[in-house]
Amino acid sequence: RLGASGFVPTAEIGKVGPRFDLIIDTVSAKHDLGAVLSALKFEGTAVLLGASPEPLPVAPFPLIFGRRSLSGSLVGGIPETQEVLDFCAAKNITADVETVPIQKVDDAYERMLKGDVRYRFSIDLASLT
Repeated sequence: RLGASGFVPTAEIGKVGPRFDLIIDTVSAKHDLGAVLSALKFEGTAVLLGASPEPLPVAPFPLIFGRRSLSGSLVGGIPETQEVLDFCAAKNITADVETVPIQKVDDAYERMLKGDVRYRFSIDLASLT
């Protein structure tokens, strides 16, 4: 329904072969970047959004021979956020959000601890009255 044709867990990424044009790596722990790079097609790009507390070694050959790119990004400021919002509006890209009233925030927290949140909770601040 959301357009994904498949999912590969991080632990399995090195087993899939070169099949992705783009990988958005959000892992914020030490992990094998070589496995991530090996899953990229020729001229593919991996973008690091997660910040490992330890350095991540990168072998040059998967980058060189595959003409692959490795880049990173921080969360942007207000102008970058507005640019993303404008892009999403132009392309009709939306998010699946479950809105909960502030009075049910404890229930929402318990559901989060149980892994019973499919996408994202948003607290309806209008319910503060």
